[in-house]
Amino acid sequence: MPRVHPLALLLLVLLSASLVTQLQPLSQTSKKMVISHKFVWNLLTNRAQRYSYTPICRYNKIWKEKKVMIPVEEEESEENITNITALKTALQYFDADFFNYSKVKEMANGAEEFNIPAFRENRKIVASKNGGLQDPSVLVFNSFWAENKSLNKTNNKFNYPSEKGIQRPSNDEDIAFMTVTELGELFRTKQITSRELTDIFLQRLKRYNPVLEAVITFTEELAYNQSKQADELLAQGKYLGPLHGIPYGLKDIIAVPHYRTTWGSSAFKNQVLDTEAWVYKKLKSAGAVLIAKLVSGSLAYDDIWFGGRTRNPWNILEYSTGSSAGPASSTSAGLVPFAIGSETAGSMTYPAARCGVTCLRPTFGAVGRSGVMSLSESLDKLGPFCRSASDCAILIDVLRGKDPDDVSSRDLSIQDPFSVDITKLTVGYLESAETEVVDVLRAKGVKMVPFKLNYTVESVQSILNITMDVDMLAHFDRWQRERLDDEYEAQDQWPVELRRARLVPAVDYIQAQRARGRLIKEIKSNFKKVDAFIGNSTDWELVCLGNLVGFPVVVVPTGLKPVMDPPEKGTTNRRTTVTTGIYASPDHDHIALALAMAYQFVTDHHKQRPPIDDVGPNDQIPSPST
Repeated sequence: MPRVHPLALLLLVLLSASLVTQLQPLSQTSKKMVISHKFVWNLLTNRAQRYSYTPICRYNKIWKEKKVMIPVEEEESEENITNITALKTALQYFDADFFNYSKVKEMANGAEEFNIPAFRENRKIVASKNGGLQDPSVLVFNSFWAENKSLNKTNNKFNYPSEKGIQRPSNDEDIAFMTVTELGELFRTKQITSRELTDIFLQRLKRYNPVLEAVITFTEELAYNQSKQADELLAQGKYLGPLHGIPYGLKDIIAVPHYRTTWGSSAFKNQVLDTEAWVYKKLKSAGAVLIAKLVSGSLAYDDIWFGGRTRNPWNILEYSTGSSAGPASSTSAGLVPFAIGSETAGSMTYPAARCGVTCLRPTFGAVGRSGVMSLSESLDKLGPFCRSASDCAILIDVLRGKDPDDVSSRDLSIQDPFSVDITKLTVGYLESAETEVVDVLRAKGVKMVPFKLNYTVESVQSILNITMDVDMLAHFDRWQRERLDDEYEAQDQWPVELRRARLVPAVDYIQAQRARGRLIKEIKSNFKKVDAFIGNSTDWELVCLGNLVGFPVVVVPTGLKPVMDPPEKGTTNRRTTVTTGIYASPDHDHIALALAMAYQFVTDHHKQRPPIDDVGPNDQIPSPST
């Protein structure tokens, strides 16, 4: 504090009488108020000219232009000075250490009297339960581009391809690796019953799950009830479509009544939600048969869950990666014909690539998410893992549409991918694109051009992390406050990220969304010359960018290569999968699907079967959880 010069005191005496009269009532209303040296100094250096402070309430400030009012200060305790100093120091972690002592004190008083009570009241209203299933944010992200061309304004069903003439294989192994359309035709022509299909896939799940660790809960009783209903409807001449009677699995963040929805976490492993997720309702209406709740990484982060860690069927000495671990691993191994997973940031694309399975991460908002654990309301998406791109097209046709309880969902204007003329398309390819895919599509008449994504926003990855982590913390605020993060399965994952998220100011969260808006504008301009582009499906920058913009991608298996860790002696049948991503602009999922189907029509990479039973003479199948 600077010393006050005697001349300064003289100047104070010369101040107007009106100032003195304003000071007098202030001194009368407070028994213990003084005019500090600091105040006099501020007054004389013209620092308090716009500051009015009533003694009624420290937070009741009145800002006035060019009027000299006297801020009255209480005598500060040593403890209060220490607290304010500590807060000033802490502000550096918010990148906001530019406030002087008096301003930090004002901030602390305001936080104590206004912010904290408001925070607590809001938490009481919306944060008493974890998971974000209730009370979604009113700040709604819409991935739709107004300039999108050739949009089909109707939502007519797709014209599915016919599989007429298909015959039932003689063994269950071959049945397990048939596509949805092939299984649907066997069922429709009564060559197989839904009960038989349910038996086949439940047996496979139980046989291989001890090694793959891909199942959390078998829904056996429900499955047999639903398969019975499916068979009865067909016997009555009522055929519901290609999913009628077909078994499947759901990632265990998707709620189904009477069964656990664990979110993959030990903290919620006994949780039963008395609600039907929208996606489950849609599949049930289509006649599909739920046989298992499949592994979600704990709280939808990576492949570690409370019961172990899910493995990759193609190389069971490594893990599946990504929180949609169970759906990817199970579909790849022929344990289910299809499964539903979710993605916020790579949770579908990574396990699909690792396990060598086709998947569609659809346009944001395509599939309703009510009844599903929420990480980020502007990033979360649900989509299918399938045997083929054709199956993915059928699944998105069934699942798309407005969910009345999900404000971000909408009636997606997707055209029929089975009727797209790919020879009229211009498709770019990044340097990371698989050459075979480029060559195959070019040979089929697609105009293929070199391509590079141009954008100036350099903070793509940090924008995604800030958005995802802050949103996630809002949905699991109580979980953190009750210190359940200490029990989390992987301490270097959510616990670390969500503690860091606690230090993201609201201002900088909004700035991240503004930067996201600029990124979307810049990415939109890239699609003026191409209808789609091809590139690596697991490039982290591209994963972050795609999820922030909300555009779709189809992950397509494109081959196999030797593993990096073969046995010291002999050979192994384990393989590393090779995949690529086919990307389109929002609402143009049909373009990406049509291109993927064209590629798979003349290749058979998606038909290969992983060597779960026969890894090789010098390799051993690992014991569970090792």
